[in-house]
Amino acid sequence: MSLDPARLAPMANAIRALSMDAVQAANSGHPGMPMGMADVATVLFSEQLKFDPKAPKWPDRDRFVLSAGHGSMLIYSLLYLTVYDAPTIEDIKNFRQLHSPCAGHPENFELAGIECTTGPLGQGLAMAVGMAMAERHLNAVHGTDLVDHNTWVIAGDGCLMEGINHEAIGLAGVLRLGRLNVLWDDNHITIDGDTDLSTSEDILGRYQAAGWHTVTCDGHHYGEISRALAEAAADPRPSLVACRTIIGKGAPNKQGSHSVHGSPLGADEIAAAREFLGWTSPAFEVPEEILSNWRALGEKGAAARGEWEARLAASESGAELMRKMEGRPPAETMEVGDYITKLAAEKPKVATRKSSEMALDVLTAGIPELMGGSADLTGSNLTKTKSTPTFSANDYAGRHVHYGIREFAMAAAMNGMALHGGVIPYGGTFLIFSDYCRNAIRMSAIQHAKVVYVLTHDSIGLGEDGPTHQPIEHVMSLRTIPNLLVFRPADAIETAEAWTMALSQQGRPSVLALSRQNLPAVREDTQFKSAKGAYRLKAAAATRQVVIVATGSEVEIALASAAALEAAGIGADVVSMPCCELFDEQSAAYRGELLPADTLKVSIEAGVTLGWQKYVGDGLTIGIDRFGASAPADQLYDYFGLTADKIVPQIKARLGQ
Repeated sequence: MSLDPARLAPMANAIRALSMDAVQAANSGHPGMPMGMADVATVLFSEQLKFDPKAPKWPDRDRFVLSAGHGSMLIYSLLYLTVYDAPTIEDIKNFRQLHSPCAGHPENFELAGIECTTGPLGQGLAMAVGMAMAERHLNAVHGTDLVDHNTWVIAGDGCLMEGINHEAIGLAGVLRLGRLNVLWDDNHITIDGDTDLSTSEDILGRYQAAGWHTVTCDGHHYGEISRALAEAAADPRPSLVACRTIIGKGAPNKQGSHSVHGSPLGADEIAAAREFLGWTSPAFEVPEEILSNWRALGEKGAAARGEWEARLAASESGAELMRKMEGRPPAETMEVGDYITKLAAEKPKVATRKSSEMALDVLTAGIPELMGGSADLTGSNLTKTKSTPTFSANDYAGRHVHYGIREFAMAAAMNGMALHGGVIPYGGTFLIFSDYCRNAIRMSAIQHAKVVYVLTHDSIGLGEDGPTHQPIEHVMSLRTIPNLLVFRPADAIETAEAWTMALSQQGRPSVLALSRQNLPAVREDTQFKSAKGAYRLKAAAATRQVVIVATGSEVEIALASAAALEAAGIGADVVSMPCCELFDEQSAAYRGELLPADTLKVSIEAGVTLGWQKYVGDGLTIGIDRFGASAPADQLYDYFGLTADKIVPQIKARLGQ
C-alpha cells in the first residue's frame, strides 16, 4: 500500500471512531491513547508488521505488544479491521462487558492476535524483551529461513516510568536485541496531568545510555512515522521511536489534556469529533471503502506465510522447530524414572537447590528448549548446567541468561519467552526476592504461561543472613495466586518429581521453593507419589491418633516427631505435601483418606501458619508468625520451636497425654 495520506487518514480515523464509540457505550475506558496513536498504528500495520489474520499463530509472524494496555481499543480496532476471526463488531459494542473478549485490558487467552496480557504498565515492554530473546535464540538454532521476525511495542509514558523499564531496557541493550522496536506514545500526559508534574528525565538519553538506538518523529505525520519506523527496523540495536503525539487526537475540545485519558468523551464531544474528523458514519459503522483498505492489509501476509511454509517443509530443522513451537516433548529424551531409581539407591543428603541442579543436568540434556537463567545468583540458585552455555549477544544459541540484578525484568522476560513459543524458560533468585517480581509471577498465572521459578533459600534455614533474607510469609503467599503450582520438595526424589510435574504443565506456571541447607533423603521408593500433591510418607505403627503434615525441610522434623510419638505408644502418620494445589485437585475420598476428619492433624512448615487451617482444621499449626533472626540454621530451628523435642509435647498435650 502506498504512503498516501488521503488513504491512511480515514483508516486511522476508523480506529478513532471505534475507540471513542466503544468507550462511550461502556461508559468506561481510555479513548485518549487509541486516538492519539491511531496514525502510528496505521503506518505500522501498513508498512512494517508481518502478520496473517488467517494464521494468527504463524510462528514467524512479527509480535505486536500493546504495553500501554489501558488503550486496548487500539488493538481491538486493529484486529477487527484487519479481519481476524474475533473480535466481531458485536464484541466491540460489548467492550468491557461480562463475557466479551474485548476486556478492559487485552487478554492473550481471549483473542488470537493478542500476544500477551497487558495492563500493569511496563510489563508488556519487558515481555517483549523476552519475545525478542526467544526470536534470536530460535534464529541461532534453526536459521534465518525459519525464524526471522521483529517484535514491535507500543508503550506510553507510564510504561517508561515504571522501574521495570529500567531493568528491561538494560537487559535488551546488553543483549543487543536489534529485532525489538518500541514506539513511545510521547504525549506528555499521565492521569494526573502533564508529565512535567512527575518527571524531568531525558528519556532518549537514558535509552541511549543503555545501548539503544533512538529516533523521533511527528506521530501524526505519515511520512515522518514511515521514516522513523524504517530506521528502527534497520538498526542492529534495539530501537526507541519517540512518536510525539496528541492524546485524544480528533476530539477538538479535549485533545491534548489528561481529561481524555481515562474517561468517555461524552456525547457532545463525540459529535464534535465526528465533525472535526469528517466522520459521518453512525456509531460502530465503518465505510466499505475504508474496510476494504484495512482488509487488504490483513490479506497481504498470506503470501509471506506461504513462502515461509515452503521453506519449513524443505528444511531439515522444520519439524524440530514446530515441535518446540507446539509444546510437544522430544521424541527421545531422558527417562525420569531411571534417574529417580538412581536417587533411591544413592539417597543423597543435599540441599534441594542442589537436587534441582542435579535434575536439571538430566533434563536440560534431553530437552533442548529448556532455557535457564538467574538474577545474578547462578552459583546460589544452581540453574546453569553442562548443557546450557551462556546466552549472549555473541552467542544467541546459548541457553542460560545472566539477567543481572533484575528479578522483575527476568520474570516478565520469561513470560514473553514462554508466550513467544519454542522455549521453556526457568529462572532463579532467592525466594525472599519473589516480592520484587511477584506481579510478573501473577501475570504468568493469568496468561497461562509455562514458566518455572527456581526460588532458593526458602526459609530460616538459610541462617546467618537474617530476617531480611529469610522468607516467612512467601510460600503461603505464593500459594494464594490462582493457577500457580507451588512445590516445596523434601528431598532429591521429590525435587525430581516437582521438576517433572512443572514441565508437564500446559498453561500453568510453577514455583520450586528450595532449601539452602542439606536435607536427608526421606524417600526410598520410586513410585511417582508427588503427582497427587501429598501422600502418606509414613503410616502409623500403633493405632493412629495423629497425622503430621509437613513440607520441604520440615518433613524430616515430622518424621522425627512421629518416631518419638510412636515410642510413646501414639500412632502417627506423616504426610508429605510438596504441592498443596495438586492435592486440592484430588478427589474428596483421597483427601479424606490422607487427612481423616476424626484424627488430630498437625502442620509443620517454617513459615506463617495462616492457611494451614484448611488442612488441619482446629488441629495444631506449627510455624513462624514473626520475622526470623540471624544465627546458624540449627540454632534458629531450635529457637523457633521447629524441633521434635519441642513439637512432640504440644501434640501430647492436645491429645491429653
